[in-house]
Amino acid sequence: MDKIIQLDKELFVFLNGLGSEAFDGFWLFLTKQLHWTPFFLFIFYLLFKKLGWKHLLLIVVSIAVMLTFTDQFTNLIKDNVQRLRPCNDLEIKDIIRIVKCSDTFSYFSGHAMNSTASTMFVFLILRKYYRYAFLLFLFPLIFAYSRIYLGLHFPGDILSGYFFGALSGYGFSKLYDIFRRKYFPESL
Repeated sequence: MDKIIQLDKELFVFLNGLGSEAFDGFWLFLTKQLHWTPFFLFIFYLLFKKLGWKHLLLIVVSIAVMLTFTDQFTNLIKDNVQRLRPCNDLEIKDIIRIVKCSDTFSYFSGHAMNSTASTMFVFLILRKYYRYAFLLFLFPLIFAYSRIYLGLHFPGDILSGYFFGALSGYGFSKLYDIFRRKYFPESL
């Protein structure tokens, strides 16, 4: 495990070191969920266009419940693992670019888990209607990379967040299908 942690730190130092002050503002902008609102509204529009208001409401409620679950699960893991963020890691903090820092724990990334869970959930619905729905996965890739760039997460934190986010998105999409079949059988 020590070898994996050391490799994770080395990869972080490399990826974080690719940044420059000229782009810091851009990545600070991208890391805030609120700034992705136009993207989210566009996705909701696509869902509404293909499925209508009733389905959109069920999707929004499902995503809200899923994000509550993923937030709580992430906090449970962070509080038990208690891995320091790169910006607080004494071994590397003096050799990395720290654009933003936090006193909370690092493992695993809530940004990666939430963005991947919501993307997986929506992708599994939209892939039937849009050939390029897989492009939605650019969102969690960019959004979560911002956390490495800023000095807040190790790559392992991001990859674990992606993994558990994909599982959560898939699981909640199955629950959504059960409710959709029960309450909207006419749409099958």
